[in-house]
Amino acid sequence: MKSYRIALMAFVALALSACSKKAEVVCTVAEAPESEFIVKLLDVNTYNVLDTVKSNASGVFRYSLEIEKNQPEFVYLFDGEKQIAALLLEAGEKAVVVADRDGNYSVSGSEGSAKLKEVNDRFASFMANMRKAVDASDSKAASAEYVRYYRECVKYVVSNPYSLTVIPVLFQQINEDSPVFAQPTDALYFRNVCDSLKTRYPDSKYVKSLDNEATRRSKLLALNTNFNAAGETGFPDLNIADVNGNKVALSSVDAKVIMLYFWTAADAEQKIINVESLLPLYKEFHPRGFEIYSVCVDIDKAEWVTCVKNQQLPWINVNDGLGATSRALALYNVVALPSTFLIADGELTGISATSEAEFRREISRLLK
Repeated sequence: MKSYRIALMAFVALALSACSKKAEVVCTVAEAPESEFIVKLLDVNTYNVLDTVKSNASGVFRYSLEIEKNQPEFVYLFDGEKQIAALLLEAGEKAVVVADRDGNYSVSGSEGSAKLKEVNDRFASFMANMRKAVDASDSKAASAEYVRYYRECVKYVVSNPYSLTVIPVLFQQINEDSPVFAQPTDALYFRNVCDSLKTRYPDSKYVKSLDNEATRRSKLLALNTNFNAAGETGFPDLNIADVNGNKVALSSVDAKVIMLYFWTAADAEQKIINVESLLPLYKEFHPRGFEIYSVCVDIDKAEWVTCVKNQQLPWINVNDGLGATSRALALYNVVALPSTFLIADGELTGISATSEAEFRREISRLLK
């Protein structure tokens, strides 16, 4: 009976530990015995000082803070004005940090903190390369470095839509007037990431702030949309390369009704839409004069080509490889994926269909 009570107590202790709202930081700073360090909390766009702590004779200090479930916090450790570690802490985590006073550190016990360190290290490397190019007055090298890093950031954002570490990536600044994500069409990334993070962290102040920025950028994108580019057609024309590298103009498509479809092959759900929704529509209406002009907005064209070929998609599939900077997105004010437009008899229609059934009815009506 005694052993049963001990086991029960151990189970209760473990359960309470798992439900704990506290996160703990154990930090060892090299050559910093009995020194003072500052713990700060990021409050959207400002730092709030939580406490000042003192290390022991071995340079070790501990700090714990309460964190609500599903509301991770960005916490920063400072040595005076110098930041020595950046952490993304969740309730119940114990982050073990080994740092020096120059800002070099390692972290374990916190997955978010480890990913945040990788994000910050990549940005620091990018900024160092940019400074070298600027100091050498090499604008070509600076431009190439920016494009390289921007694409790297896009890949990270697309690959980690449910990680809060994407937020600092989206808000990185080269200087006060030059954000890394500076294109109007970057609004697409802000909105898609925000919608993904809302499902996991609906109460996070960081996600709410991202939502505000995504809305602001979406409005700016709408203002920048240039529908005057339609020219002699009743819709903005596109001329993008297909899977074989041959450019296909939207205006050259010979069909009574054209579905203009924007999507990404990086999303498994959108791949399913190809097979379960678009393919049945195409097979039913193509013989009557219906065509699909499918614009993939992925930078990774290899993944897109593989998807098109594996799914044997019979319609027109194009991709310019520019991702969120694609002119096609701006022309059609696309701020979320997937997005669909219908062109009937050379004119862009103003339909508001949102489901496969509604599109089916509308296509059938337009083909009469």
